[in-house]
Amino acid sequence: MSALISGAPSAGVAPPLRASAKRTPQRVLPGFRLTLGYTVLYLSLIVLIPITALFFKTFTLTWEQFVFAVTSPRVMASYRLTFGASLIAALVNLVFGLLLAWVLVRYRFPGKKIVDALVDLPFALPTAVAGISLTALLAGNGWLGQYLEPLGIKLAFTPAGVVIALIFVGMPFVVRTVQPVLEDAEKELEEAATALGANRLQIFTKVIFPHIAPALLTGFAMAFARAIGEYGSVIFIAGNMPMVSEITPLIIIGKLEQYDYAGATAVAVVMLVLSFILLLVINALQAWQRKNTGASS
Repeated sequence: MSALISGAPSAGVAPPLRASAKRTPQRVLPGFRLTLGYTVLYLSLIVLIPITALFFKTFTLTWEQFVFAVTSPRVMASYRLTFGASLIAALVNLVFGLLLAWVLVRYRFPGKKIVDALVDLPFALPTAVAGISLTALLAGNGWLGQYLEPLGIKLAFTPAGVVIALIFVGMPFVVRTVQPVLEDAEKELEEAATALGANRLQIFTKVIFPHIAPALLTGFAMAFARAIGEYGSVIFIAGNMPMVSEITPLIIIGKLEQYDYAGATAVAVVMLVLSFILLLVINALQAWQRKNTGASS
């Protein structure tokens, strides 16, 4: 009787179960619907509406006018220069960006923090300032150009100058994409490969490269996309000679200054479609690389 009065459970009787309160995780952002609404509104204002207006303005042209606007000899020459120089610059950045990221991650040397900070200089430096600086450096009377031109090496006001400017603005994309992946790489795998008798080339190709390949492709895609649309750092060093060193963004600016808005949007649409196709190809390569890496592991 005393046990019943005191509330203690009697022998053989299970204590009543307490309903466990379910804790709902606290959300930092508002609810899903409100957050999704803000996201769609932001993307519409910044991306979707301008692109839609670009296509609608282009549709005011007839098919013959569109073909003439985007396939004239001057425009075709600018396509070849823009995409060719962007591809060369992205490939150069792919190699030397990897080397720079490797040095910053794997080695210690005096002034390392200064070199690491200088990698981000193209991000902080206005593109026009970069173009003027490269022109002053590589022109015939520049610091380096005055020694190179007597040797027959002319860089400023040529397609080579365009490539140099695009390398300058695209280098940080590869370095900053590959650098954290190298930092997170497991060095135990390299040590195990060394213990099994692998040489340096085998360790890089079989252990390190498969791990950093998706990051390399991402950095390549970002550097390539930045180079295609680059304007400020190129117009000063390119010389802007029609059929020789005139880039496609300059063609678009020229058509806008002549109030040929439909022609400018037509060339811009071609650039946009080609850029999307190239980025889709690169993303497909990234997905294929991740699939093969996951399957092999």
